[in-house]
Amino acid sequence: MKVTQIPFMAMRKIVAVLSLTLILISLGSLVTKGLQFGLDFTGGTLVEVSYQEAPKLDDIRELLAVNGYSDVVVQNFGSPTDVVVRMANAYTPTLGDEVLSTLQDRGAVSVSLQRSEFVGAQVGEELREQGGMGMLLALAIVMIYVAVRFQFKFSVASVAALAHDVIITLGFFSLFEIEFDLTVLAALLAVVGYSLNDTIVVCDRIRENFRVMRDTSPYDLINESINQTLGRTLITSLTTLFVLIVLFVAGGEAIHNFSMALLLGIVIGTYSSIFVAANLLLALDVTREDLIPAPKEELEDDLP
Repeated sequence: MKVTQIPFMAMRKIVAVLSLTLILISLGSLVTKGLQFGLDFTGGTLVEVSYQEAPKLDDIRELLAVNGYSDVVVQNFGSPTDVVVRMANAYTPTLGDEVLSTLQDRGAVSVSLQRSEFVGAQVGEELREQGGMGMLLALAIVMIYVAVRFQFKFSVASVAALAHDVIITLGFFSLFEIEFDLTVLAALLAVVGYSLNDTIVVCDRIRENFRVMRDTSPYDLINESINQTLGRTLITSLTTLFVLIVLFVAGGEAIHNFSMALLLGIVIGTYSSIFVAANLLLALDVTREDLIPAPKEELEDDLP
């Protein structure tokens, strides 16, 4: 494959301004508006019903919305005729029957109630805390791994790039008030792994080139390394994006936000692997000497 000669590092100042702007907008939205947590985090009511014939989920959502039920999530459960309805309405002993009556549409539809229960806010709070701790733990493990595998400056650049991806993705969901549930959290963790993989490929090529391109400045070496890995990065990203676009368009309501988070995260992750991590390495003044192991001190012979 022909190696491109795109001057990525010549664009580093423009890219830095763009990334800082996106991060500031994301943090501002997260502070002022927060995230629109789904029922997995906030608690609510779950109603399971069974239809005689497979219904259209969009029709159910529209019917419930018209009758005043807020933040409704409608999904198939087990089979096309079994449907789970999750909503933010406060639970009451009669809520299941009220929802059933609405879905029956004055006897026009044959549907029966299977269960009606409350998902407590305490469960949501625990899930939120555990999800946040899982994200922080993932970043900490990544930092330790890259520091051991490469060098501390590579570790800082890699984790900063991952934090960049996560913050912007969260900011997108906050800014446009898109529901944040456990599927989106799972997508964020997947984005961390995907972005890290891309970043490691670039870092590995930079390290190898430091060993063979001895008369090349770090600026030119990093630029050449990105160009050498660009084909692999784009092919991997595009093939993944094709699958995610299909899931986003045809995957249904259950994985809509999941596929959206992955789509956004992979685009940002590819961008950060090419620009952000390498830009930070250059800002940290990485040199060939940083990758040379420190010589071991020889033991002095105390014998006379």
